[in-house]
Amino acid sequence: MRGILSWGAYLPYRRLDRSAISAFLGQGGGRGTRTVASFDEDTTTMGVEAARLALAGARGFSPGALIFATAAPAYMDKSNAPAIHAALRLADDVPAFDMGASVGSAVGSLRMALSTSGARLCVAADMRTGLAGSADEANGGDAAAALCIGDGDDVVAEFLGAASVTEEFLDRWRTPGDVRSKVWDDKFSELTYVPAARRAFKNALAACGLETVDMVAVAAPTARIGAAVAGKLGVDRVVDDLTATVGSTGAAQPALLLCHALEQAEPGRTIAIVTCADGAEVLVLRTTAALTAHTPARTISTQLATGAPVTYGRFLSWRGMVDIEPPRRPEPARPSGTAAARTVDWKFGFVGSRDPQTGDVFLPPVRVSADGTRTDEMEPIPMADVRGTIATFTVDRMAYSPSPPIVFAVVDFDGGGRLPIELTDTDVEEVAIGGRVEMTFRRLFTADGIHNYFWKGKMLRG
Repeated sequence: MRGILSWGAYLPYRRLDRSAISAFLGQGGGRGTRTVASFDEDTTTMGVEAARLALAGARGFSPGALIFATAAPAYMDKSNAPAIHAALRLADDVPAFDMGASVGSAVGSLRMALSTSGARLCVAADMRTGLAGSADEANGGDAAAALCIGDGDDVVAEFLGAASVTEEFLDRWRTPGDVRSKVWDDKFSELTYVPAARRAFKNALAACGLETVDMVAVAAPTARIGAAVAGKLGVDRVVDDLTATVGSTGAAQPALLLCHALEQAEPGRTIAIVTCADGAEVLVLRTTAALTAHTPARTISTQLATGAPVTYGRFLSWRGMVDIEPPRRPEPARPSGTAAARTVDWKFGFVGSRDPQTGDVFLPPVRVSADGTRTDEMEPIPMADVRGTIATFTVDRMAYSPSPPIVFAVVDFDGGGRLPIELTDTDVEEVAIGGRVEMTFRRLFTADGIHNYFWKGKMLRG
Protein backbone atom coordinates (compact mmCIF):
# COMPACT_ATOMS: atom_id res chain seq x y z
CA MET A 1 0.00 0.00 0.00
CA ARG A 2 1.45 3.37 -1.03
CA GLY A 3 0.30 6.77 0.05
CA ILE A 4 0.59 9.38 2.76
CA LEU A 5 2.13 8.45 6.10
CA SER A 6 1.93 11.85 7.77
CA TRP A 7 1.27 15.48 6.98
CA GLY A 8 1.97 18.94 8.33
CA ALA A 9 0.63 22.38 7.40
CA TYR A 10 2.12 25.70 8.46
CA LEU A 11 0.26 29.01 8.56
CA PRO A 12 2.13 32.21 9.47
CA TYR A 13 1.12 33.81 12.75
CA ARG A 14 0.05 37.16 11.29
CA ARG A 15 -3.31 37.90 9.62
CA LEU A 16 -4.34 40.86 7.48
CA ASP A 17 -7.97 41.91 7.64
CA ARG A 18 -8.90 42.61 4.03
CA SER A 19 -11.13 45.51 5.03
CA ALA A 20 -7.98 47.36 6.20
CA ILE A 21 -6.85 47.66 2.59
CA SER A 22 -9.80 49.72 1.41
CA ALA A 23 -9.72 51.77 4.62
CA PHE A 24 -6.10 52.67 3.86
CA LEU A 25 -6.21 53.05 0.07
CA GLY A 26 -9.85 53.75 -0.68
CA GLN A 27 -9.97 50.73 -3.00
CA GLY A 28 -9.43 46.98 -3.00
CA GLY A 29 -9.83 44.84 0.06
CA GLY A 30 -12.88 42.73 0.75
CA ARG A 31 -14.14 40.49 3.51
CA GLY A 32 -12.23 37.95 5.56
CA THR A 33 -8.54 37.65 6.31
CA ARG A 34 -5.38 36.42 4.66
CA THR A 35 -2.24 34.93 6.17
CA VAL A 36 0.90 37.05 6.06
CA ALA A 37 4.45 35.74 6.28
CA SER A 38 6.49 37.85 8.67
CA PHE A 39 9.42 40.02 7.58
CA ASP A 40 11.81 37.20 8.58
CA GLU A 41 9.96 34.44 6.73
CA ASP A 42 10.18 33.20 3.16
CA THR A 43 9.14 30.05 1.35
CA THR A 44 12.22 28.19 2.62
CA THR A 45 11.60 28.95 6.31
CA MET A 46 7.90 28.13 5.99
CA GLY A 47 8.82 24.88 4.24
CA VAL A 48 11.04 23.96 7.18
CA GLU A 49 8.21 24.53 9.66
CA ALA A 50 5.71 22.45 7.66
CA ALA A 51 8.25 19.64 7.25
CA ARG A 52 8.99 19.62 10.99
CA LEU A 53 5.28 19.15 11.69
CA ALA A 54 4.98 16.36 9.13
CA LEU A 55 8.04 14.49 10.44
CA ALA A 56 6.79 14.82 14.03
CA GLY A 57 3.81 12.65 13.10
CA ALA A 58 5.71 10.04 11.07
CA ARG A 59 6.98 7.26 13.29
CA GLY A 60 10.35 6.02 12.09
CA PHE A 61 10.03 7.75 8.71
CA SER A 62 13.32 8.34 6.96
CA PRO A 63 12.92 10.11 3.61
CA GLY A 64 14.89 8.83 0.64
CA ALA A 65 14.52 12.21 -1.06
CA LEU A 66 13.33 15.73 -0.28
CA ILE A 67 11.33 17.55 -2.95
CA PHE A 68 10.59 21.24 -2.47
CA ALA A 69 8.09 23.08 -4.67
CA THR A 70 7.44 26.81 -4.74
CA ALA A 71 6.59 29.59 -7.15
CA ALA A 72 8.42 32.16 -5.00
CA PRO A 73 11.91 30.77 -4.35
CA ALA A 74 14.27 32.61 -2.02
CA TYR A 75 17.12 31.87 -4.44
CA MET A 76 17.42 31.40 -8.17
CA ASP A 77 20.29 29.30 -9.62
CA LYS A 78 21.05 28.04 -6.11
CA SER A 79 18.69 25.33 -4.92
CA ASN A 80 16.52 26.09 -1.88
CA ALA A 81 15.83 22.51 -0.85
CA PRO A 82 19.32 21.98 0.67
CA ALA A 83 18.60 24.65 3.33
CA ILE A 84 15.47 22.72 4.34
CA HIS A 85 17.51 19.52 4.22
CA ALA A 86 20.11 21.04 6.58
CA ALA A 87 17.50 22.44 9.00
CA LEU A 88 15.87 19.00 9.25
CA ARG A 89 19.27 17.34 9.80
CA LEU A 90 18.73 14.78 7.06
CA ALA A 91 21.58 12.47 6.10
CA ASP A 92 23.90 13.86 3.45
CA ASP A 93 23.14 10.97 1.08
CA VAL A 94 19.47 12.06 0.90
CA PRO A 95 19.02 14.13 -2.29
CA ALA A 96 17.17 17.44 -2.14
CA PHE A 97 15.61 18.95 -5.24
CA ASP A 98 13.62 22.06 -6.17
CA MET A 99 10.47 21.86 -8.28
CA GLY A 100 9.58 25.44 -8.98
CA ALA A 101 8.23 28.38 -10.92
CA SER A 102 4.58 27.30 -11.13
CA VAL A 103 1.59 25.88 -9.28
CA GLY A 104 1.52 23.01 -11.77
CA SER A 105 5.04 21.93 -10.86
CA ALA A 106 4.05 21.80 -7.18
CA VAL A 107 1.16 19.39 -7.68
CA GLY A 108 3.30 17.55 -10.23
CA SER A 109 5.94 16.85 -7.58
CA LEU A 110 3.24 15.40 -5.35
CA ARG A 111 1.91 13.15 -8.09
CA MET A 112 5.41 12.03 -9.00
CA ALA A 113 6.16 11.10 -5.39
CA LEU A 114 2.88 9.17 -5.02
CA SER A 115 3.32 7.36 -8.33
CA THR A 116 6.89 6.16 -7.78
CA SER A 117 8.58 4.01 -5.16
CA GLY A 118 10.64 5.07 -2.18
CA ALA A 119 10.14 7.29 0.85
CA ARG A 120 9.63 10.91 -0.16
CA LEU A 121 9.22 14.12 1.81
CA CYS A 122 7.24 16.55 -0.36
CA VAL A 123 7.27 20.18 0.77
CA ALA A 124 5.37 23.04 -0.88
CA ALA A 125 5.33 26.71 0.11
CA ASP A 126 4.30 29.99 -1.45
CA MET A 127 3.97 33.70 -0.72
CA ARG A 128 1.32 35.47 -2.79
CA THR A 129 1.00 39.19 -3.26
CA GLY A 130 0.17 41.86 -5.81
CA LEU A 131 0.25 45.59 -6.30
CA ALA A 132 -1.33 47.67 -3.54
CA GLY A 133 -5.11 47.53 -3.77
CA SER A 134 -5.15 44.63 -6.23
CA ALA A 135 -7.31 41.53 -6.00
CA ASP A 136 -4.21 39.32 -5.82
CA GLU A 137 -2.93 41.26 -2.83
CA ALA A 138 -6.20 40.87 -0.92
CA ASN A 139 -7.04 37.32 -1.97
CA GLY A 140 -3.59 35.79 -1.85
CA GLY A 141 -2.16 34.03 1.17
CA ASP A 142 1.09 32.63 2.53
CA ALA A 143 1.42 29.03 3.70
CA ALA A 144 3.36 25.78 3.48
CA ALA A 145 2.48 22.10 3.64
CA ALA A 146 4.50 18.91 3.78
CA LEU A 147 3.63 15.25 3.18
CA CYS A 148 5.55 12.12 4.13
CA ILE A 149 4.95 9.61 1.36
CA GLY A 150 5.87 5.94 1.41
CA ASP A 151 4.66 2.35 1.68
CA GLY A 152 3.42 0.07 4.44
CA ASP A 153 0.65 -0.54 6.93
CA ASP A 154 1.03 2.91 8.49
CA VAL A 155 -0.28 4.67 5.38
CA VAL A 156 -3.15 6.94 6.46
CA ALA A 157 -4.34 7.70 2.92
CA GLU A 158 -3.74 5.23 0.10
CA PHE A 159 -3.03 6.64 -3.35
CA LEU A 160 -5.58 5.21 -5.80
CA GLY A 161 -4.76 7.04 -9.01
CA ALA A 162 -4.64 10.31 -10.90
CA ALA A 163 -5.49 11.98 -14.18
CA SER A 164 -4.36 15.09 -16.05
CA VAL A 165 -5.75 17.40 -18.69
CA THR A 166 -3.08 19.78 -19.99
CA GLU A 167 -4.12 23.07 -21.55
CA GLU A 168 -1.85 25.78 -22.94
CA PHE A 169 -3.63 29.10 -22.50
CA LEU A 170 -2.85 32.52 -21.07
CA ASP A 171 -4.29 32.57 -17.57
CA ARG A 172 -1.85 34.27 -15.21
CA TRP A 173 1.85 34.81 -15.59
CA ARG A 174 4.83 36.48 -13.95
CA THR A 175 8.12 37.15 -15.66
CA PRO A 176 11.34 36.50 -13.68
CA GLY A 177 12.12 39.39 -11.38
CA ASP A 178 8.57 40.73 -11.28
CA VAL A 179 6.93 40.99 -7.87
CA ARG A 180 3.35 40.36 -8.96
CA SER A 181 1.40 38.14 -11.30
CA LYS A 182 -0.62 39.45 -14.21
CA VAL A 183 -4.02 38.08 -15.16
CA TRP A 184 -5.65 37.90 -18.58
CA ASP A 185 -9.33 37.48 -17.66
CA ASP A 186 -10.90 35.53 -14.80
CA LYS A 187 -14.02 34.66 -16.76
CA PHE A 188 -11.93 33.32 -19.62
CA SER A 189 -9.95 31.24 -17.10
CA GLU A 190 -13.16 29.90 -15.58
CA LEU A 191 -14.52 28.86 -18.98
CA THR A 192 -11.29 26.95 -19.62
CA TYR A 193 -10.74 25.41 -16.19
CA VAL A 194 -14.26 24.07 -15.56
CA PRO A 195 -14.42 21.66 -18.56
CA ALA A 196 -10.77 20.66 -18.07
CA ALA A 197 -11.38 19.83 -14.41
CA ARG A 198 -14.56 17.90 -15.18
CA ARG A 199 -12.74 15.82 -17.78
CA ALA A 200 -9.76 15.14 -15.53
CA PHE A 201 -12.09 14.24 -12.65
CA LYS A 202 -14.03 11.81 -14.84
CA ASN A 203 -10.83 10.20 -16.10
CA ALA A 204 -9.45 9.88 -12.57
CA LEU A 205 -12.59 8.13 -11.34
CA ALA A 206 -12.42 5.74 -14.27
CA ALA A 207 -8.75 5.00 -13.59
CA CYS A 208 -9.57 4.21 -9.96
CA GLY A 209 -12.73 2.22 -10.72
CA LEU A 210 -14.93 4.64 -8.79
CA GLU A 211 -18.27 6.23 -9.58
CA THR A 212 -17.73 9.19 -7.25
CA VAL A 213 -15.77 10.22 -4.14
CA ASP A 214 -16.79 11.12 -0.62
CA MET A 215 -14.89 14.43 -0.48
CA VAL A 216 -13.43 16.83 -3.01
CA ALA A 217 -11.11 19.80 -2.55
CA VAL A 218 -10.42 22.25 -5.34
CA ALA A 219 -7.24 24.33 -5.56
CA ALA A 220 -7.81 27.11 -8.06
CA PRO A 221 -6.35 30.54 -8.86
CA THR A 222 -9.41 32.27 -7.37
CA ALA A 223 -12.28 31.31 -5.06
CA ARG A 224 -14.73 31.99 -7.89
CA ILE A 225 -13.07 29.48 -10.22
CA GLY A 226 -12.79 26.95 -7.40
CA ALA A 227 -16.49 27.25 -6.56
CA ALA A 228 -17.46 26.93 -10.23
CA VAL A 229 -15.38 23.78 -10.61
CA ALA A 230 -16.64 22.22 -7.36
CA GLY A 231 -20.23 22.86 -8.37
CA LYS A 232 -19.82 20.82 -11.55
CA LEU A 233 -18.27 17.69 -10.06
CA GLY A 234 -21.38 16.29 -8.38
CA VAL A 235 -19.75 15.62 -5.00
CA ASP A 236 -21.83 16.44 -1.93
CA ARG A 237 -18.98 17.16 0.47
CA VAL A 238 -16.68 19.96 -0.71
CA VAL A 239 -13.72 20.76 1.53
CA ASP A 240 -13.40 24.43 2.48
CA ASP A 241 -10.71 25.92 0.25
CA LEU A 242 -9.63 28.30 3.07
CA THR A 243 -9.70 31.33 0.78
CA ALA A 244 -11.86 33.30 3.25
CA THR A 245 -9.40 32.91 6.13
CA VAL A 246 -6.02 32.01 4.61
CA GLY A 247 -6.27 33.12 0.99
CA SER A 248 -5.27 31.48 -2.26
CA THR A 249 -1.83 30.08 -1.52
CA GLY A 250 -0.62 29.22 -5.01
CA ALA A 251 1.92 26.40 -5.12
CA ALA A 252 1.14 25.44 -1.51
CA GLN A 253 -2.62 25.17 -2.02
CA PRO A 254 -2.97 21.58 -3.36
CA ALA A 255 -0.93 20.10 -0.50
CA LEU A 256 -2.52 22.47 2.03
CA LEU A 257 -6.05 21.42 1.02
CA LEU A 258 -5.04 17.76 1.12
CA CYS A 259 -3.85 18.27 4.71
CA HIS A 260 -7.11 20.08 5.47
CA ALA A 261 -9.16 17.22 4.03
CA LEU A 262 -7.23 14.58 5.98
CA GLU A 263 -7.85 16.45 9.23
CA GLN A 264 -11.62 16.17 8.63
CA ALA A 265 -11.85 12.71 7.08
CA GLU A 266 -12.83 9.43 8.65
CA PRO A 267 -11.27 6.06 7.73
CA GLY A 268 -12.52 4.49 4.51
CA ARG A 269 -13.33 7.79 2.78
CA THR A 270 -12.27 8.62 -0.77
CA ILE A 271 -10.80 12.08 -1.36
CA ALA A 272 -10.14 13.86 -4.65
CA ILE A 273 -7.80 16.85 -4.86
CA VAL A 274 -8.50 18.87 -8.01
CA THR A 275 -5.87 21.43 -9.01
CA CYS A 276 -6.51 24.02 -11.71
CA ALA A 277 -3.17 25.07 -13.12
CA ASP A 278 -2.39 25.04 -16.86
CA GLY A 279 -5.20 22.56 -17.20
CA ALA A 280 -6.31 20.27 -14.41
CA GLU A 281 -4.73 17.62 -12.22
CA VAL A 282 -6.75 15.22 -10.07
CA LEU A 283 -5.33 13.00 -7.31
CA VAL A 284 -7.55 10.36 -5.65
CA LEU A 285 -6.82 8.81 -2.25
CA ARG A 286 -8.66 6.61 0.24
CA THR A 287 -8.15 7.00 3.98
CA THR A 288 -7.30 3.88 5.99
CA ALA A 289 -7.82 2.61 9.52
CA ALA A 290 -4.38 3.99 10.41
CA LEU A 291 -5.87 7.48 10.23
CA THR A 292 -7.56 7.02 13.62
CA ALA A 293 -4.18 6.56 15.32
CA HIS A 294 -2.63 9.60 13.67
CA THR A 295 -2.68 12.89 15.54
CA PRO A 296 -1.33 15.93 13.65
CA ALA A 297 1.37 17.80 15.55
CA ARG A 298 -0.52 21.07 14.94
CA THR A 299 -3.78 21.24 13.02
CA ILE A 300 -4.83 23.90 10.56
CA SER A 301 -7.86 24.77 12.70
CA THR A 302 -5.62 25.31 15.73
CA GLN A 303 -3.37 27.65 13.77
CA LEU A 304 -6.35 29.56 12.39
CA ALA A 305 -7.58 30.16 15.93
CA THR A 306 -4.26 31.47 17.26
CA GLY A 307 -3.22 34.08 14.69
CA ALA A 308 -2.75 37.79 15.43
CA PRO A 309 -3.47 40.85 13.28
CA VAL A 310 -0.96 42.87 11.31
CA THR A 311 -1.58 46.41 10.10
CA TYR A 312 -1.78 47.08 6.39
CA GLY A 313 1.10 49.58 6.59
CA ARG A 314 3.38 47.00 8.17
CA PHE A 315 2.28 44.42 5.60
CA LEU A 316 3.32 46.81 2.82
CA SER A 317 6.71 47.39 4.41
CA TRP A 318 7.30 43.65 4.86
CA ARG A 319 6.48 43.12 1.20
CA GLY A 320 8.83 45.89 0.10
CA MET A 321 5.97 47.98 -1.30
CA VAL A 322 6.88 50.98 0.87
CA ASP A 323 10.24 52.00 2.32
CA ILE A 324 10.19 53.08 5.94
CA GLU A 325 12.98 54.85 7.83
CA PRO A 326 15.18 52.11 9.34
CA PRO A 327 17.06 52.46 12.63
CA ARG A 328 20.04 54.72 12.10
CA ARG A 329 22.55 51.96 12.45
CA PRO A 330 24.74 50.31 9.79
CA GLU A 331 23.13 47.47 7.91
CA PRO A 332 24.73 44.08 8.61
CA ALA A 333 27.55 42.86 6.40
CA ARG A 334 26.91 39.95 4.10
CA PRO A 335 27.23 36.52 5.73
CA SER A 336 30.36 34.48 5.09
CA GLY A 337 29.81 31.41 2.92
CA THR A 338 32.89 29.67 4.31
CA ALA A 339 31.93 30.35 7.93
CA ALA A 340 28.41 29.02 7.29
CA ALA A 341 29.83 25.88 5.70
CA ARG A 342 31.94 25.19 8.80
CA THR A 343 28.95 25.43 11.14
CA VAL A 344 26.08 23.84 9.16
CA ASP A 345 24.86 21.68 12.06
CA TRP A 346 24.67 24.66 14.39
CA LYS A 347 23.48 27.32 11.95
CA PHE A 348 20.84 25.27 10.13
CA GLY A 349 20.16 22.32 12.44
CA PHE A 350 20.52 24.15 15.80
CA VAL A 351 22.69 21.34 17.14
CA GLY A 352 24.59 22.09 20.36
CA SER A 353 27.05 19.96 22.29
CA ARG A 354 26.80 18.07 25.55
CA ASP A 355 29.53 16.91 27.88
CA PRO A 356 28.86 13.16 28.38
CA GLN A 357 30.57 13.22 31.79
CA THR A 358 28.83 16.22 33.36
CA GLY A 359 25.70 16.51 31.22
CA ASP A 360 26.38 20.21 30.60
CA VAL A 361 24.82 21.56 27.39
CA PHE A 362 26.68 24.21 25.38
CA LEU A 363 25.06 26.65 22.95
CA PRO A 364 26.74 27.25 20.58
CA PRO A 365 28.61 23.95 20.59
CA VAL A 366 32.15 23.80 21.98
CA ARG A 367 35.02 21.34 21.61
CA VAL A 368 36.58 21.70 25.05
CA SER A 369 35.03 20.74 28.39
CA ALA A 370 34.26 23.44 30.95
CA ASP A 371 37.25 22.48 33.12
CA GLY A 372 39.57 22.48 30.10
CA THR A 373 40.76 18.91 30.61
CA ARG A 374 39.05 17.19 27.65
CA THR A 375 38.96 18.08 23.93
CA ASP A 376 36.70 16.74 21.17
CA GLU A 377 34.83 14.44 23.55
CA MET A 378 31.52 16.30 23.32
CA GLU A 379 28.42 14.67 21.83
CA PRO A 380 26.00 16.52 19.53
CA ILE A 381 22.56 17.36 20.90
CA PRO A 382 19.78 18.63 18.59
CA MET A 383 17.94 21.53 20.23
CA ALA A 384 15.46 22.69 17.58
CA ASP A 385 12.57 20.79 19.18
CA VAL A 386 13.51 21.64 22.78
CA ARG A 387 11.45 24.31 24.50
CA GLY A 388 12.74 26.88 26.94
CA THR A 389 11.92 29.54 29.52
CA ILE A 390 12.70 33.25 29.33
CA ALA A 391 15.22 34.16 32.06
CA THR A 392 15.38 37.84 31.09
CA PHE A 393 14.77 40.00 28.02
CA THR A 394 15.28 43.41 26.50
CA VAL A 395 13.54 45.47 23.84
CA ASP A 396 16.08 47.01 21.46
CA ARG A 397 14.81 49.94 19.42
CA MET A 398 18.23 50.97 18.12
CA ALA A 399 19.67 47.84 16.47
CA TYR A 400 19.11 47.41 12.75
CA SER A 401 15.98 45.49 11.81
CA PRO A 402 13.58 45.53 8.85
CA SER A 403 10.77 45.56 11.41
CA PRO A 404 11.85 47.23 14.67
CA PRO A 405 11.92 46.87 17.60
CA ILE A 406 13.88 43.68 18.24
CA VAL A 407 13.07 41.61 21.31
CA PHE A 408 16.08 39.69 22.64
CA ALA A 409 15.63 37.11 25.36
CA VAL A 410 17.98 34.94 27.37
CA VAL A 411 16.41 31.49 27.23
CA ASP A 412 17.07 28.54 29.55
CA PHE A 413 16.34 25.38 27.60
CA ASP A 414 14.68 22.37 29.17
CA GLY A 415 17.37 19.87 30.13
CA GLY A 416 20.19 22.42 30.05
CA GLY A 417 21.66 25.09 27.86
CA ARG A 418 21.26 28.88 27.87
CA LEU A 419 21.36 31.21 24.87
CA PRO A 420 20.41 34.82 24.04
CA ILE A 421 18.06 34.64 21.06
CA GLU A 422 15.79 36.95 19.10
CA LEU A 423 12.04 36.48 19.53
CA THR A 424 9.72 36.61 16.53
CA ASP A 425 5.94 36.67 15.99
CA THR A 426 5.84 38.42 19.33
CA ASP A 427 4.28 41.65 20.54
CA VAL A 428 6.36 43.52 23.10
CA GLU A 429 3.59 43.63 25.70
CA GLU A 430 3.23 39.83 25.85
CA VAL A 431 6.89 39.08 26.66
CA ALA A 432 7.55 38.29 30.31
CA ILE A 433 10.17 36.59 32.44
CA GLY A 434 9.09 32.98 32.87
CA GLY A 435 7.39 32.89 29.48
CA ARG A 436 7.77 29.73 27.46
CA VAL A 437 9.25 29.66 23.95
CA GLU A 438 9.80 27.19 21.13
CA MET A 439 12.28 27.46 18.28
CA THR A 440 11.44 28.37 14.69
CA PHE A 441 13.62 28.59 11.58
CA ARG A 442 13.81 32.14 10.23
CA ARG A 443 15.83 34.58 8.15
CA LEU A 444 17.89 36.98 10.27
CA PHE A 445 18.60 39.37 7.40
CA THR A 446 19.56 39.51 3.74
CA ALA A 447 22.71 41.26 2.52
CA ASP A 448 24.14 41.23 -1.00
CA GLY A 449 21.42 38.75 -1.93
CA ILE A 450 22.58 36.24 0.70
CA HIS A 451 19.92 35.09 3.15
CA ASN A 452 21.28 34.61 6.66
CA TYR A 453 19.16 31.79 8.09
CA PHE A 454 19.16 30.85 11.77
CA TRP A 455 16.75 29.99 14.58
CA LYS A 456 14.62 32.36 16.60
CA GLY A 457 12.30 31.90 19.57
CA LYS A 458 8.53 32.05 19.37
CA MET A 459 6.18 32.47 22.32
CA LEU A 460 4.15 29.47 23.41
CA ARG A 461 0.60 30.68 23.97
CA GLY A 462 -2.25 29.05 25.81
